[in-house]
Amino acid sequence: MASSSLLAGAVDVLSAFDADHTEWRLSDLSRQLGVPTSTLHEQLTALCGTGLLVRVGRGRYRLGWRLLKLSSALYGSLPWYGPAHAAMERVARAGHALAFLSVLDGSSGRVLCIARSVQGRDGPPVAGELEFELPAHASASGKLLLALAGRPLPPDAAGFTPHTVTTTGVWASEAADIRAQDAARTRDEWASGTSGLAVPLRGAGGTVLAALGVSVPTARLREAALLRLLRDEADAVSWSFGWRPG
Repeated sequence: MASSSLLAGAVDVLSAFDADHTEWRLSDLSRQLGVPTSTLHEQLTALCGTGLLVRVGRGRYRLGWRLLKLSSALYGSLPWYGPAHAAMERVARAGHALAFLSVLDGSSGRVLCIARSVQGRDGPPVAGELEFELPAHASASGKLLLALAGRPLPPDAAGFTPHTVTTTGVWASEAADIRAQDAARTRDEWASGTSGLAVPLRGAGGTVLAALGVSVPTARLREAALLRLLRDEADAVSWSFGWRPG
């Protein structure tokens, strides 16, 4: 098998693990990925050999400790992550909302949720509680990052609800508003009953580091208060890393 195929297979295996699937049986993972058990067993054995996975029982696997080393190295290369994470948790507690930190993958245009906090959150479930990749055109953080990067509407923009933005003209107008207000909002665009707000975290020179956002039940959205909370926390972090408005 070509090395690129081996790498893709390893990525698929590791990506199958999340908060709802912290452990997989070989047979279940085979069905989930659509990969023969013999092939998958070879991949799992190789990943266990690297420390990225660990075998915890007969045919059962979990993520390995080596991933903690890799994640520590990643976050260590992002000096803003610690203060941003603390700000995210304060927003979650004070706003009683699901709070996010998201980044834009420049090469693919994907919006990735790198952290979330449910501290103090109450109320019914909202969209975005578990997803690693956010819909760039239907989430507040995604819209913010796309607009501030000057990106067009994704060509495969799906209409999740009747309110989802799926046309280039509407997106161009909204993106201009986002840049003018330095904030993005959604209302029932990713899922009916869920709304969101997001503001940027900036570094020296105004570089956009990440989006700080919240997802809340639409019926409980208090936009002015939540937006003020987000701006206060984001501005404090941005100021500490050299950003100066104007």
